[in-house]
Amino acid sequence: MTDLLQKNSIFLNNSPLEKLSKFVRDNNFSSVFVMVDENTKEFCLDYFSKEVSFDFKVIKIQAGETYKNIHTCLRAWEELSSKGADRKSLLINLGGGVVTDTGGFIASCFRRGIAFVHVPTTLLAMVDAALGGKNGVDLNHLKNQVGVIKLPAMVIVDENFLKTLPENEIRSGFAEMIKHGLIDTEKSSYFEECISLENFEISKISKLIEGSIHIKMRTVNEDIDESGLRKILNYGHTLGHAIESYRMGMDTDCHLLHGEAIAIGLVLETYNSHIMYGFPLEDLNTLKTFISYKYSPERFSREEQKKIIELMKFDKKNEKNNVNFVLLEGLGSPRLNCQVEEQLIYEAFDFYQS
Repeated sequence: MTDLLQKNSIFLNNSPLEKLSKFVRDNNFSSVFVMVDENTKEFCLDYFSKEVSFDFKVIKIQAGETYKNIHTCLRAWEELSSKGADRKSLLINLGGGVVTDTGGFIASCFRRGIAFVHVPTTLLAMVDAALGGKNGVDLNHLKNQVGVIKLPAMVIVDENFLKTLPENEIRSGFAEMIKHGLIDTEKSSYFEECISLENFEISKISKLIEGSIHIKMRTVNEDIDESGLRKILNYGHTLGHAIESYRMGMDTDCHLLHGEAIAIGLVLETYNSHIMYGFPLEDLNTLKTFISYKYSPERFSREEQKKIIELMKFDKKNEKNNVNFVLLEGLGSPRLNCQVEEQLIYEAFDFYQS
C-alpha cells in the first residue's frame, strides 16, 4: 500500500512536511508561494511555517465553496504576477478541497503551468479532493464546470491538521471514505470497517485514511483521463452534486458541505442500484442506517426533487443529453453509463426520507 502512495508522490506519517522541505531544496525554485484561505491562515499556517525550512510568500483567498470560481483565480493570478512569480515558481496549496481544487487550476494555467503541491488540511481533501489531479472551479452554482486534469508534484498528508477541524468537516470527509468502501474493486473489508465506526474520533479516522487513499489512487492510476474505470469515483455524486448545487442556490444556512450532500447521494444511488441491478438489500439498509444516525437528515419536497433532477443535466459524465450514473451490482461491482428513470429517482428520495 505504501509503495502505491510513494509512486504517486503522496506522503503521510513520519513527518511528511520534511519531505516537502527536501523537495523545495532539491528543485531550486525561483520563488515559493503558499495559498491559504481565511481558515487555514488562522488555524494551519503557523504550524506549517514551523515545520518547513524554506521561505515563502502567502496568497490568501476567501473561504468557502461560494468563492470557488474564476473571479478568485483572476485575483490570485494578478497577485502572483505582482509578487514576482515566474515559470520556475512553486505554488503550495494549504487547505481543504476548495483551496486544492482552485489552487491546482490557478497553478496549471499561470504562465502556461507552474509546479504545485497540495497540503490538504481537511479530511475531505486528504482522501479525495487533493488526489488524482482534478483541478477546477464552479460556474455560478454548478459544480466543477471548468478545470483541467494535472497531477500535483506532491501531496503531503499531515494528520495533525485534522485537530483543527470541527466534527461536521470530519463527517463531510468521511462520506468519501464510505464511497471508497462501496466501490472498492478489490472487495476488501474497507466498507465494513467504515460503517462499523462508532464515532468520529480522529484517532479512529486516522487508521482508515491510508486505505481510502489507496482505493482512490489505484483507480486513478488505471484511468487518469476518466475515460472508463475512474468514473466509479463519481458514485453518489450524480445526485449528490445536484443536491449540493441546489442548496448552494439558497440562503447560506441551507447550504450543505460537500460530503453531507454526497452522503445523501450515496443512499439514493445505492437504492437505484438495488432496484435496477440487485445490489444487496442488507448492504443498502446498513448504509442507510449509518447515514441516518451519523448525518443530519434533510427533507426535499417533490418540487425540490424536480429541481435537483433538472440540475443533473449539468453532470460532467453526461453524453448526448443522457444523464449517466455509476451504479453497483454489489460492493465493488460497478456498472458505468447507466440511465435511471425519473420515477425511480423520486422513489429513491422516498426511501431516503422514510
